[in-house]
Amino acid sequence: MMVRTAGLAVVLAVAVTFLSGVASAAETLKPGAEAPAFELFGVDYRYHSLEGAAEARARVLIFTCNHCPVAVSYEDTLVALGNEYQPKGIQFIAINTNPADMVAADGFPQMIERAKEKNLPYPYLYDETQKVSRAYGATVTPHIFVVGPEGTILYEGAADNRRREPNYLADALDAILAGRPVPDASTAEFGCTVKYRPEPREAQGE
Repeated sequence: MMVRTAGLAVVLAVAVTFLSGVASAAETLKPGAEAPAFELFGVDYRYHSLEGAAEARARVLIFTCNHCPVAVSYEDTLVALGNEYQPKGIQFIAINTNPADMVAADGFPQMIERAKEKNLPYPYLYDETQKVSRAYGATVTPHIFVVGPEGTILYEGAADNRRREPNYLADALDAILAGRPVPDASTAEFGCTVKYRPEPREAQGE
């Protein structure tokens, strides 16, 4: 009985991590939608914008954070993909969805430490107001959006399915580089829920 109780406690803890905060997310943008513009401050102490990478053949937006074990487990995969595809004209941009007042480990100083530790080959930006995360409808970390040169979303969802094949993001980027339609353009994202602040009543239309 004690073992079952302990097991149930673990399941409940994981459920809280993965389910809390979903109701505060806006509707997720899907392929074909126009990608919202943004300008955010990065760990390199510079501002970066979607338009600033407009000459790229595609832009990969990684909504992520420091603390989530799923996001952390994907870091090496995404760094490897960044190193592989950025020389081919694909710009990667990571965006921290969780402000420090929601999760202390996701603060800007911790972002700087994380970027140095992982030697991130792409900008890591702080969405302190969560306006960008809400605009895209990011629900979990990591949540991937690929934006084409015309400013429309070409892919949305997971980095891969964790069963080796298919590798959703890599397959999407290969298709874009080859001028082909993206296979599986929208997949089921998986990770820790974005920790959104409660919206003011006015913003909810009440």
